[in-house]
Amino acid sequence: MVFFASAKHTLKGKEVEGDIYLVEDLVKKPSPEEAPSNLGILGRYVLTPAIFGAIEGTHPGKGGEIQLTDAVRLTREKIYAYVYRGRRYDIGNKLDWLKSNIELSLRDERFNNELEKFLQSHIYNVNKQ
Repeated sequence: MVFFASAKHTLKGKEVEGDIYLVEDLVKKPSPEEAPSNLGILGRYVLTPAIFGAIEGTHPGKGGEIQLTDAVRLTREKIYAYVYRGRRYDIGNKLDWLKSNIELSLRDERFNNELEKFLQSHIYNVNKQ
């Protein structure tokens, strides 16, 4: 299994090579003092079919939800993490989701010219009012 690490959940692990870690544990929402590392879990996974049986055996946690990190821990497979050094977008609320979509769309040549015109015209109209 491969995790892209870099965050509400933290991992404990040993560096294997460069930005690759062998994960020893996944820690859900630790306080800064309890965090075993500064590596958070982004939530991008490459999983084996073993995850399906693990999900079935995972008990609901807070809010009655089954946590994927709990299921991953049950698979008993080696877990690897990759330290992602790019820009991370937190889309846990509507405004951040919107900001990230605008930023990424402005970088995309298929959309950037029309989107920029649209935004400029709307900013101009808001400032006139």
